[in-house]
Amino acid sequence: MGEVLRAILGPDPVLTLAAAGLQANLAGAAAILLVVALRLPVRRRYGAQAAYHLWLIPPTVTLAGFALFFVTLTAEAAPPFASPATARLGLGAWLAGVVASGAAFALAQRRFEAELRAGRAGPAVVGFISPRIVMPADDGRFSAEELELIRAHERTHVARKDPRAVAFVAAAECLFWFNPLVHLAARLLRLDQELACDAAVMLSRPKSRRLYAGTLLKTQLAATPLPLGCYWPARGRHPLEVRVALLAETWVPGAGSGGGVVHAPGDAIRP
Repeated sequence: MGEVLRAILGPDPVLTLAAAGLQANLAGAAAILLVVALRLPVRRRYGAQAAYHLWLIPPTVTLAGFALFFVTLTAEAAPPFASPATARLGLGAWLAGVVASGAAFALAQRRFEAELRAGRAGPAVVGFISPRIVMPADDGRFSAEELELIRAHERTHVARKDPRAVAFVAAAECLFWFNPLVHLAARLLRLDQELACDAAVMLSRPKSRRLYAGTLLKTQLAATPLPLGCYWPARGRHPLEVRVALLAETWVPGAGSGGGVVHAPGDAIRP
């Protein structure tokens, strides 16, 4: 096995893999910056669904950067950026960070589950293998119509396989724990995911915009992070402002070149 690895990866596989990982990380970081620059203009012009789909670019570019390294690798061009000892030390630090990140996510997941059992969590979708919908506590805040809109939103998450996308993002945050752009991307992707889900629900229920906006304003934000699941994190600008502002868009079939969507003002839909 060792000989096979050396034939593929050169005389020092650890050094080669470290260099490939560095190239993939740099490529992915550049792709994240591109998406961050494009997401708001794309959202204004083409809608929340299109902005959410932009997040397919970073993982694709990252994998391409990793593969391209081996395509261009030759025996004479062994990665010279570090000594084998430094590469092994860096690998050890990276693995320690991966384990620590995974442990932190597992702890956050357990804390969210504890909040759920205490009736202080929801609405959300929890898990990714067999995701389950968590409804808010039945304390009389929501009417039957509002509860049905909440269920529609969470069912849309499940139907779109959003929990699996979030699990992939959590894995990326563990693998690239040292890259702040990956954590920024994870937060923005979750936001775009929620906006895209809202848009999908409203596309099928265009007459429920006012009720849906009122329902959003009643929902509690999750104070405890949920690494494996779909929810709206409570940090930064109150995110419901963004969601309610986007609900101001009115669907007019065939209206102009914008695909039938009259958009809310650009300043109303940041970040």
